[in-house]
Amino acid sequence: MQQFEGKTVVVSGGAEGIGLSIARAMGRRGMNVVLTDIDAGQLEVARQSLDAEGIAVQALPLDVASLDEWRTVAEQAIARFGKVHMLVNNAGVGGTAGGIENADEREWRWVVDVNLMGVAFGAQVMVPLIKAHGEGGWLVNVASMAGFGPLPNAAPYTATKAAVVGMSEGWRMELAPDNIKVSVLCPGFVNTRIYDSGRNKPGGELADAQVKGDDMSAVIESVVTSGMDVAVVGERVAEALLADETYIFTHPNYRPSVKARWQAVDAAFERAEQSPLLADDVVPDLPFAG
Repeated sequence: MQQFEGKTVVVSGGAEGIGLSIARAMGRRGMNVVLTDIDAGQLEVARQSLDAEGIAVQALPLDVASLDEWRTVAEQAIARFGKVHMLVNNAGVGGTAGGIENADEREWRWVVDVNLMGVAFGAQVMVPLIKAHGEGGWLVNVASMAGFGPLPNAAPYTATKAAVVGMSEGWRMELAPDNIKVSVLCPGFVNTRIYDSGRNKPGGELADAQVKGDDMSAVIESVVTSGMDVAVVGERVAEALLADETYIFTHPNYRPSVKARWQAVDAAFERAEQSPLLADDVVPDLPFAG
């Protein structure tokens, strides 16, 4: 706990769900919390709940898809607490379930803007602040088990979460010399409102295909709301950060499927090694995250 005492964490998408759970877990360990979210009303409810627990908290509105808004959050966080030591890139949306032929450009851009560019912008703005004080720190990016395995009928979501895993692995290597530890949280189904993320879509409209009460939406909502208690996730993140874990998993029951995937990858490499086309092809090794 002493690692966190008196330091400051910025959490995106922190008004509820996983973001609030992580904020609460870190606040209980003595961190100052900068809570951000696009939903101003829910953000104030969350601020009051943390304040009532005696956690030093600042609540700031943030659309993670806006680089300018990230910069404003950074300025206000420094003005209030002086330094930033941890960034939790949590804000994310689920998008509308559907097959390839039903892909919608607006849906793709919205999911990419929030789930991918929101993470990139957060790191771009906050990492220099963590570097500046020279004390080291943490960068936690929230991905999903979808970043490690197929999730049919959810291409935008799956693509962005796989990208977040890849960025996190690269940033862990890049930021190690600055003593900034990078972890990627990959939860399975957790009881949050991600199934209703269209409520925060630009303009406030749901996607045309996402109509409350349709079969697909009902199934997704049922699965998500029967998921893990969100409070467990925040505590699991705190536990994993103390152990300096790169990959933070919350659902060990997915291990066999991930293992099967990597076994298939390894088998594909073996077939490539046996190909006469590649026998004399020599290329330099590239570094990969371990």
